[in-house]
Amino acid sequence: MRPKLNMLDEKSVSKIIEEGYALLMDPGIEVHNDDALELLAEAGAEVDVNAKIARIPEELARRAVESAPSEFHLYNLDGEPTVHYGGDRVHFDPGSAALMLLDSETQRQREPVTADFVKFVKLVETLPQIDAQSTAMIPVDVPEEIGDLYRLYLALNYMHKPIVTGAFRTDTWWTMKDMLVAVAGSEAALARKPIAIFDVCPSPPLKWSNLTCQNMIDCARHNIPSQMVSMPLTGATAPVTLAGAVVQHTAECLSGVAISQLAQEGAPIVWGGSPSAFDMQQGTTPMGAVGTWMIDTAYTQVGKALGMPTHAYLGMTDAKVVDAQCGLESAGGTLLAALAGVNMVSGAGMMAFENCQSYEKLVIDAEIIGMAKHLLGGIQLRDDPIALSLLREVGHNGDFITHDHTYQRFREELHMASPVIDRQTPEAWEESGALTAWDRAQQQVAKLLETYQPNHLSDDVRTELREITTQVARKFGMDELPVSEE
Repeated sequence: MRPKLNMLDEKSVSKIIEEGYALLMDPGIEVHNDDALELLAEAGAEVDVNAKIARIPEELARRAVESAPSEFHLYNLDGEPTVHYGGDRVHFDPGSAALMLLDSETQRQREPVTADFVKFVKLVETLPQIDAQSTAMIPVDVPEEIGDLYRLYLALNYMHKPIVTGAFRTDTWWTMKDMLVAVAGSEAALARKPIAIFDVCPSPPLKWSNLTCQNMIDCARHNIPSQMVSMPLTGATAPVTLAGAVVQHTAECLSGVAISQLAQEGAPIVWGGSPSAFDMQQGTTPMGAVGTWMIDTAYTQVGKALGMPTHAYLGMTDAKVVDAQCGLESAGGTLLAALAGVNMVSGAGMMAFENCQSYEKLVIDAEIIGMAKHLLGGIQLRDDPIALSLLREVGHNGDFITHDHTYQRFREELHMASPVIDRQTPEAWEESGALTAWDRAQQQVAKLLETYQPNHLSDDVRTELREITTQVARKFGMDELPVSEE
């Protein structure tokens, strides 16, 4: 039996969905994209072009939800289905777009550069618990205008797993699409077996900017999956009640589904987000707060009730170093996300309000994720009778350690942790150097990077990727790209 978490009862879910649909008409959705407004108007929405307000009928939105796929796959570079969006399948990727990196030597935040990003991508490849790559951090050694496409360029050169990415501009989306086509082989091949999904973020409350709306439309028209990241902040840009924030999230996502499906019926789109239970004491947006976990798991339940694939930013911490707070917040969010059946959980390695990445936290988070995935397997009744015959055979002497049953079953029954986790006796721990979790994580990072295996992109594809990226970089004053190898 698989353990499962439901944050809401069925009546509450229905009420939230009802109010979400109602908000689409009154006050409507503010849409700063002419293409989207035209699509909505043609489909029967009431559109005020001057005010940029679209009032979307419930029937229109319901048709869109019905036409959106309830499941789809992301593929690795070998064309194998790796990530299954849909149902209660659970996958993990690092979060995206961190501005800082926790330096492994100083344990202080600093701005990342190309070599840092490449190292991170390689590390993700070595961690079997992590199912997908992400454009994890923004290198500062290239012009800001190409920060989005440059991260994808680097990742494609070193990754094998699929990737969660996103565009910062409407024009660079097309360059990023061209890169993905180069790797996939053709536009048709990319549409048939997508290797990437694009985050698209509505602006709270109840708004779509020109940028993210256009990215979502372009994804839909090319059958590239998009992933909505709705971000209500309780008491700041959303109602202070957790349920109220979920209602706002529902309306924002419903509007996104409507626009996406009007652009291309059947286009894959994900019900996701990165909300926060706003901290009234510090004026911050804590991603490790229990209220944030509750909003995420609640909107996941709403998305599932509508038959939508789901995503959430969970498993993060607001701590500035890898400490006890880091562990408790990351573990809590990861476990709840898994129990809620979130299809894609973003955030491994992230800390400091979704603003910083850490190699060491990433490998510790991989251990948490491994435990969470083991938990989802539940307790299996592997034998019949369960233990009656075995206990009668062994009797009161209790010598199970030498029994064949133990040897046959222990690897499938017990979760086997990596050296990041210490379970030695106190004496053995002292003798082995009395290493902390941070120390062990540092050692594990180094060991894992030694095992990295390059992907199998041809030299021709690598050259094409570099030419595509360099051509855009030159428009913003960079004639040569940084050397991407460490």
